[in-house]
Parts: sequence; C-alpha cells; structure tokens
Amino acid sequence: MSYTVAVRTLCEFTAKRGDLDLRFTPAPDASEGRAGHAAIAARRPEGFETEVALAGSYGPLTVRGRADGYDPARQRLEEFKTYRGDLDAMRENQRALHWAQLRVYGALMCEKLGIETIELALVYYDIASGRETALVEQAGARQLREAFEAQCERFVAWANQESAHRAARDAALETLRLPHASFRAGQRELAEGIWRAATQGRCLLAQAPTGIGKTLGTLFPQLKACSRAAIDKVFFLSAKSSGRQLALDALETLAAAQDPADAPASTPLPLRVLELVAREKACEHPDLACHGESCSLARGFYDRLPAARSAALARVRLDRAALRDVAREHAVCPYYLSQELARWCDVIVGDYNYYFDVSAMLFMLAAHNQWRASVLVDEAHNLPERARTMYSAELTQTRVDAVRRAASAPVKRALARLQRHWNAQNAVRPDAWRASDTLPAELLAALGDVIGAIADQLAEPGLVRDPEMERFYFDALHFARMAERFDEHAMFDITPLPAAGARRTRSVLCIRNVVPAGALRPRVAAAHSLALFSATLAPTHYYTDMLGLPANTVNLDIGTPFSAAQLDVQIARHISTRYKDRARSLDAIIACIAAQYRARPGNYLCFFSSYEYLQLAADAIVAQHPHIDVWLQSRTMDEAQQQAFVARFVEGGRGLGFAVLGGAFGEGIDLPGTRLIGSFIATLGMPQVNPVNEALRERMDTLYGAGFDYTYLIPGLRKVVQAAGRVIRSEQDRGVVHLLDDRFARPDVRALLPGWWQLG
Repeated sequence: MSYTVAVRTLCEFTAKRGDLDLRFTPAPDASEGRAGHAAIAARRPEGFETEVALAGSYGPLTVRGRADGYDPARQRLEEFKTYRGDLDAMRENQRALHWAQLRVYGALMCEKLGIETIELALVYYDIASGRETALVEQAGARQLREAFEAQCERFVAWANQESAHRAARDAALETLRLPHASFRAGQRELAEGIWRAATQGRCLLAQAPTGIGKTLGTLFPQLKACSRAAIDKVFFLSAKSSGRQLALDALETLAAAQDPADAPASTPLPLRVLELVAREKACEHPDLACHGESCSLARGFYDRLPAARSAALARVRLDRAALRDVAREHAVCPYYLSQELARWCDVIVGDYNYYFDVSAMLFMLAAHNQWRASVLVDEAHNLPERARTMYSAELTQTRVDAVRRAASAPVKRALARLQRHWNAQNAVRPDAWRASDTLPAELLAALGDVIGAIADQLAEPGLVRDPEMERFYFDALHFARMAERFDEHAMFDITPLPAAGARRTRSVLCIRNVVPAGALRPRVAAAHSLALFSATLAPTHYYTDMLGLPANTVNLDIGTPFSAAQLDVQIARHISTRYKDRARSLDAIIACIAAQYRARPGNYLCFFSSYEYLQLAADAIVAQHPHIDVWLQSRTMDEAQQQAFVARFVEGGRGLGFAVLGGAFGEGIDLPGTRLIGSFIATLGMPQVNPVNEALRERMDTLYGAGFDYTYLIPGLRKVVQAAGRVIRSEQDRGVVHLLDDRFARPDVRALLPGWWQLG
C-alpha cells in the first residue's frame, strides 16, 4: 500500500506539541498572506527560486510540498510566514511547527540537489510595517534525513493502521444486513434512491412520509454503497439534536444486528461513528478560557492527543458520552478532541453548520484532504431558513460605545468615521425600517478601517483582552465577508432602535440573505453525493431554487404507507386565526378541543402561532375544563425541559400539550401508538406580515414570480404538515387532526397538504 501526503499534513500529525491555545491573535487573511510572500520574493536577488516543488519517499510514503524560496548562491532555503503584531508573542508550538515544516523541506532539498549541508531560514514578515525577521540555522543533510525518516515512520505506522481499518470497514459494509426482516412500506424505495445517488455521485431530493424510518432507510444504503463508490466519509447532518440522536440510534441498531458469525460481540462493526456537538455543550469548564494558562485540559493538549486519539478510535462509537469518557481519561478537552477525530472517523453526525456554514469545518477538511464525502441532510426542509441565517450578518450601533471604552486612539478615530457614515444612513428615514438593493460604499470603507485598526490593537503585546472589542471585531469581519458576497440574492436593510432620551437615532445594519442558493452551490458540488430528505419537500422547485441544486437532481416522492382511514382530518371552516380575529376565535377553539377530548380522551398536541396565543388558549382550557391535564411549552426551555415535555406523552395517557408551531415539538419527535392520538393546529404557520417579509416577498416576486408562495404560504404549510405528521407513526396508529382556520379550505392551501389526506 502506498501513500502520498503533503508536508504540512505530515508535520501537523507528527510535530504538533504543547498547549491548545485559542486566544485570539489577529492574523493576515489569505490575500494579505499572498501579498506578503510576493513582497519578500521581490526583495530577493536575481536567480532566487520561488515555489520550489519538492518530493521524497520513505518506504511506501511519498511526501510532497512547495518550499517558498531557495537561493542557490547561498544554498539557503526559506520558509515565509506573514504575521501581525508582536513576533515575540507568537506561540512556541506554532513556531515549532514552522521549523518542522522547514526542516522537512530542507531534507527534501538536500536529497534533490545532492548537497551535504543547507542553510534554513524562517522568514517572518510583518504585514503592517513590511519588516522581515529571519531565524537561521545551518543543518546537515544526514540529520535532516534522520528526522524526516522518524516522522515518516510514525506516519506510516498510523497510515498502515488506517489502511487496515478502511479495508475491514469496506468488507464489513459490503455484507451489511438490514436489522429488520424486511423494509417498511416506502422505505425500500427511499433506500434504492439513496443507493443510486451514492453510487452514481448524484444529488437526490427525497420527499418521504413520516413514520417509514427515513433515518435507517438512508443510512443503510449509504453505508452499503461506500465500498463500491470508494466513499471516504459519510456526513449525517441534522437541524436539531433529536435528529442526531435518531441517527446515532440507527447506527447502533445496524451495528448490533450484524450476524454474530461474521461480527462476534467481541468484534464490533468496524465503523467509526463520531457525534459533533456545540462547544458550549461539550465544554467541561465553561468559566475558563481555552489556553494552557487557564484550563488544565488545554495545557499539554497536543502532547496527550496521540494517546487520546488512539484510545478514542479503539472504541468505534464516539457519541458525546464516550468522547467525554476518553477525554477525562487522558485529561484533554472533549470538544477539540472531537474536532481532531473528525479526520479519522467514517460517519460524522452533526449540525448543518458543520458543512454548510461560511467556515464549515467538515467542508474545509473534505476539500483540504480531497475526501470523497457523501452528505445526508435530515429534515432538509429546515435548510433554506438555516442557510439564510448562516449567510446573513448584523451590526448594532449601540455596541460601538462599548468598544470605544477600551479602544486605542487609532481605533477611536476609525470608529468616529464609522459613526458619521452610519448616522448619515440613519438620517435618510430615521423612524422607519428600510431596505436597499445596494450597499453604502463609504460606510463599508469606514468599517474596513475599523477592522484594520482593531486588528492592530489586538496584536499589541501585553494587551488586556477586551471581550466586547473581540466580539465586535468578529461580527465586523463577518459583515465585511457577507458584503463581498452581496448580489441579487441579498438585501441591505436598516432597523432603527428606540431612542434613549435625547440621543439621536441608532440602528441595526443587516445584510440579509434572501436566497442561499449561491452560497450553498459550491458545497453541493463538492460532495460526491448529496441526499436531502424530509416529509415536506413540496413543491420541489422551491427547494431547488432556494438550495442551488444542480439541474440533474433526482426528485423522489414516496407515497405514504398510511391510509386515509387512519387519520381523520377536519377543517374548522367557522374559525379564523388571523391576527385581528384571535381574541374572538378562542371560544370556538376551546369548544373544538373539549369536544374532541370528550369523544376520545387521550393525549393531544395543540399548536398555536405564538406564545401569547398559546397562553390565552391554555388559560381558557384550565378555567373551563380544570379536569384536563395541561402542560405548556415555554420560551426558555433547555434540552432537559424539552425532554420532560415529551415524556409527559405516555402510552395510554390523557392530557393536552400546548406548543408553538414551528418550534421544538412541531417535528423530530416520535410519539407512536396512544402516546399521541391527535393534534389541533390553530394557525397556517405563515410568517408575520411585516416590512421585512414584505421586502422578501417583493424580491421573490422579482426572482421567481411567486413572492407570496415563497415567502408565506410554502414555509407556513410546511410547518403544518410536519406538526400533523406527529400523529400517525405506524400502520397501526389511528388519530385525528383538526385544522382550525377557514383558510385551510382554500384550493391553493389544500394543494400543499398531503394528497392522501381526506379533508372533512
């Protein structure tokens, strides 16, 4: 088995030592780095060589890279590094990594030229002043080669282990068995679609009804296809933690169901599964900073990482709890251990943002390592709105005052210029929200000056950290990046803030993404295959337009395994839940709920458009029918409270759960049998009519000629269908759904409801 690896990758694996240190240090961006390299090269004498291609071998390993510069006259090899601020403040492990890379280049250069000694120079370039600092050492070819071979030997040992794992993984997945006697109705059709997409390298948009087992129906064929399609990684992405848990449970079921003759209990399925969770949920010491001087789990992190990595991968199943156990055993940070393990795991389960966000970790790793990755997107109806948020940016003017308090004189001057241009924007319409198809060039230029000035201040040695300044800096950077992407799929808007006393109007600036297709298209194209699945992906043209799916996307609409006789769907044609009618609607809604409960006592979910509306209805039920057990969703529920809410729906139970449509309980929860026998939906779920949504409607009209549908109707009815889908989860379930609004009887609304419903 032969391997090829980049110099940087080799050194990061074999030479990274010391503390984990996440303290912010302003660094040059890519364009500044390129400009710095060009400036250094321009100062070199005639005959100086740049971008010198180098390669060398050790056993089965080939190492490749490009050295920044070589001076043949002096036999001097140079590695260029740009920086900002105080060079002495550079972290020691970062400097050591730079030296490791240069010494590998030195070994390769000596071999290429057949020379016995070479001068090595780390050239640091301050992008602010243009000053060069060169750290120089003389090195012998023999010593460089010995060090190079030692690194290669460690890497080859790991690579051989990984190669053996890959072979065992692929062999096991080829014979993977379905954990049930047969597919559920509809599940086979979904599995065949996933298999074809994975083996053909296609994009699939699959609408499949709730209750058929979509999670297992997508993971099983995707894993079966890995060997045939030479797939390196499978990313299972979900919008919510409940979706991640369903994926982890399905993978555990698959692993446990393999034939003991092929995979005895002592030999688990060789499939490494990693769960990625948010930093705030994984952090053991949220009150401490992420560096060795503050947190013991960051101190010496990279020294203990190899042992922790080996121990973790031996476990195979790496959910949040397992990662925490390994991290505790080896005294390392569990969150950053998971980030490191993403390089070596086969199936990675996480949130959408790990692949689709601006600086998405999995997307970047896949591109850097040239992985062939297949992406499964669970409950994909959530992705358009989530992606809009990812590619939008906001700046709040009142935060500038907080930044000024700790600002240097140059930063204060830059902030003053920014405030002048910001106030000029406020003066156009000081008391009203307004949107524009263009960005204010002078304001953006002033913001760029602020970013540069803050970066210079944050790079000063011995600076006391100012969290408010750092947060504003990152927000400003993101705003500037979104400004660079600005096109017809975004808009710029200004929201005035309430005035405080005699102060002039302040505002919030927003670059608001309207259609995320342009941002998502490169991520879609980079995946070997992409499968997006949900119970609500109609109409397909809406999702194709919003997500930037390719023209050859396969659309799969799987019929329901359920019959109309299982679900009684009733439209309350005498009720209006429009905002102006809500107070008058309560008596009729309460009467409908009470009548249904009397006719068939059991567990029901009642969905409303807002917490206020929900509270009014719940109060009325309690007052008029105190014998009925009631529990409510609140605004501030954490995961434990959400789980407690769902746990109230017990088999054979009786009561009413009140929830907000589109919230945590409108999708992603499974309540089969008599845990839930009906739902009441007192809203069409449409977004509120306000200036922002009206501007979105106008833009959608311009782009697609379907402004109302794209902005209001489709997103609203999607929530309704998802909520109603909680009721029927198997072929044995029987239930009722009450649609409590006269608009549900309109033809355009009925067209977006499932075809198998018989509307009463």
